[in-house]
Amino acid sequence: MTLTFTLDPVVDPALRDGILDLWADVSNAGGSVGFVPPVTREAIRPELVKHFAAMTEGRTRLLVGHDADGRVAATAFFTFNTHRLMTHWVWLYTVMVHPRHQGKGYGRDLLAAAEDAARGFDGIRAIRLTCRGGEGLERFYGSCGYKEVGRIPGAIRVADDDFRDDVILLLPLD
Repeated sequence: MTLTFTLDPVVDPALRDGILDLWADVSNAGGSVGFVPPVTREAIRPELVKHFAAMTEGRTRLLVGHDADGRVAATAFFTFNTHRLMTHWVWLYTVMVHPRHQGKGYGRDLLAAAEDAARGFDGIRAIRLTCRGGEGLERFYGSCGYKEVGRIPGAIRVADDDFRDDVILLLPLD
């Protein structure tokens, strides 16, 4: 069983709710996607609305993976860099695979689909993403071809006394 990926899907209530469920489930399972557990769909909703607004403005694109049951199982948002000297690379945000699908290779599939999509974007020569240090994510992204190009120590506060590095990774597309 594999995921079916769609770039720029139609945003309807089912997709919106599927992404909210995915984001909450990933966050509450300890995933590093902008929240710390416990988090509710309602707490996530404003952030998703920001993503959708950026999509409407053409600044962001969505890649979504559906499982065999048609449920949203994975996402990645591309955000185009607007700085005139940096429009040749794109950010990859909110990279998620549902916890029920962990260990099936779907994270690699999602990143491969993201790479394929980015190769089709005009003038894009690299994908940049960040991850929260201390989770082992650098090793996973490294195994998918991303190289660590920077690290900001203690930039992410997940609790009053728990600071994590913000790790910057790059995948050249050349």
